[in-house]
Amino acid sequence: MTGEAADGLKIRDATAGDEGAWRGLWAGFLAFYDKTLPEAVTARTWALILDPGHPMSLRIAEMDGAAVGFTLWQTHDSSWVPAPDLYLEDIFVSPAMRGRGVGRALIADLVAIGRARGCARIYWMTEETNTTARRLYDRFATSDGHIRYRADLGG
Repeated sequence: MTGEAADGLKIRDATAGDEGAWRGLWAGFLAFYDKTLPEAVTARTWALILDPGHPMSLRIAEMDGAAVGFTLWQTHDSSWVPAPDLYLEDIFVSPAMRGRGVGRALIADLVAIGRARGCARIYWMTEETNTTARRLYDRFATSDGHIRYRADLGG
C-alpha cells in the first residue's frame, strides 16, 4: 500500500534498502525521548520489520526521495471488539519537517490501512508532556483516560 500526501510526500512500506534511513530517524526518535537502546534491540527490531511472518510493520514517509518520518505499527486481536486493533507503537518526523503535515499524513495513512484490513480501532500512547504531538493526536481521537503501567520482566 502506498499513500501520497500534498506537497510530494510519499508514504510507503519499508524495504531492506531503507535500513540506513530508518536507523537515522530511529536515532532521532530515541534522542527526542532521551533514551538509548542496545544495538541488539535495534537490530532485532529491524529484523522483525522485514520478517513477513511477524506483525510488526514500518511505513516510511519520503519527501523528494529522502526519508523524513516513519510509523512502526502492528495489528493484534482484542478481547474487547470482534476485529483486530491497529497499534501505532512509534511515530517520528524529522525536526526539519515538523509542522508540514507529515505526522498527520502518517496517522491518516495508518487509519486507511486499518480500515482496509478490517480493524476495529487504532490506538497509540505518548508522554503527557509531549504537548505538540498531543495537539495533532487530538485531531484524530480523544484520550480514553487510561494510564499505562509497565513492569520490566528482565527479558
